[in-house]
Amino acid sequence: MTGAMGDIKAVRAYLRSRGRTRASLLDQYATGFGLAMVIVILGRPVSGVVSGLAGPVDPARMGAGAALLALGLIGFLASARAAGPVLLPAPDASWLLLSPLHRRRVLGRAGRALAVVAVVAGLVLGLGLVAVLGAPDLFVWRLLGALALGVSVTAGGMALAVLGQASQSWQVWVTATMVGLLVLAVVAVSGQARSVLAVAASAPLPALAGAVSGAAVLSGLLVRQAWSSLDRIPSRTLLAASTRAGHVANAAVALDPGALAWIAEDNHWRARKLRSRRWPALPAPLALAWHDWRRLARRPGRLATMLATAALPAVLAQAGGAPAALGAAVLAGALAVAATSTAGARRDSDNPSLARLLGVGHRKALAARAVLPLLLSGAWATLALSGLMITGGLAGSWWLLGVPAAPALAAGALRMAGRRPVDHSMPVIDTPGGAIPTGPLIWALTGVDLAALGCLPVITALLYPPAGLGGYLAAQAVTGVLVLVGYVMRARPGTTAVAPGQTT
Repeated sequence: MTGAMGDIKAVRAYLRSRGRTRASLLDQYATGFGLAMVIVILGRPVSGVVSGLAGPVDPARMGAGAALLALGLIGFLASARAAGPVLLPAPDASWLLLSPLHRRRVLGRAGRALAVVAVVAGLVLGLGLVAVLGAPDLFVWRLLGALALGVSVTAGGMALAVLGQASQSWQVWVTATMVGLLVLAVVAVSGQARSVLAVAASAPLPALAGAVSGAAVLSGLLVRQAWSSLDRIPSRTLLAASTRAGHVANAAVALDPGALAWIAEDNHWRARKLRSRRWPALPAPLALAWHDWRRLARRPGRLATMLATAALPAVLAQAGGAPAALGAAVLAGALAVAATSTAGARRDSDNPSLARLLGVGHRKALAARAVLPLLLSGAWATLALSGLMITGGLAGSWWLLGVPAAPALAAGALRMAGRRPVDHSMPVIDTPGGAIPTGPLIWALTGVDLAALGCLPVITALLYPPAGLGGYLAAQAVTGVLVLVGYVMRARPGTTAVAPGQTT
């Protein structure tokens, strides 16, 4: 083992000697000064948030807060499993990974990076625990216990994801943990766990210390097992994870988030065998748009997940969200759901030559492709608003606004699908909070602006709740249809982007 460690050190030293020069004292001073400034800038807001957590919490909000924490943990585990989580830079993956060097030593740096990520996520989880359960007494000790418990939970979850990458049998445990957290979220939001949460909020310090100790021991065992399993991770798994990480890094450096959607889509369908079925007898535009319907039907899990997320605004309402924030969550969620069904429009925009060869007019094809996002966004918004009414987040017949807002949301989703890559040549705006590049900002607002314009009656009603919704319903119906029709009528076929040095 000592010889293997020496080999790794020798290889790293050789790479450093052949690469860029070592950081000078001035570089180290600049890095340290930058970190110190970040700590000073974030110190006051963080301390204000922490000091605001002292005191008891309304028991009626504990269940919704615990459900949100459980959903956050599910997202953490799902992200870790999707990322790998163990991965290497491209040079290490193509050279060191396939060399006779000790696998665990090669992956040691990646393991330490995962530990840092788990610690940061655990600190955030600990603050969330204090915000949900409160600290009626001995605030400092309860805060420290919550932070230690959060770090133990996230470290154990990250170790579980590493074990799942090394062995398929551990993947079952990762899935079971996520299912258990989902059941916990459902039970918590239903109010069945209110008494348990109340007992946990007022637990004495010895019980808190025992819970933290047990979680730390279990987490330590999982971390040790994960560290031992680094040399058993298959090379093909590590290469696939490193390739995905390289694509994500390229998209992040180029500030082109649209590339991530294509990466995820291609990775999903690349190794799948699909059955050939007869295309239904439909008019040409609808037959062209049938591709999006078949794509959605072939992924029933995604459809079920989208319908389940319609309950999130109701959970936010139970956690104490303001009506304006709840309305924004509904519109943003409905727009996101509509955007998941615009793959065909996105392909038409990226490859207009192929779209012209299909023999269907651009406006007719766009109108046909707007049907699915219109139905999905309308159904999601109606379900979300109905959940808010059931939980008391909104009073009145707000669920009626879901269907009239659907055309505007569909238009926004189609506009998002047709936007071009980020233009980095646009100017930078200097603000008191720092420089803001207008290229990424305009890219992010493209589509959202059209949806917000079409949903102005709904937004106005949320900001200034009226006595009756009749006028707003009529105004929203007219505005939504006008925005969708106007966008389709003014739409023009895109032009194929040509890289520098190429000719059409």
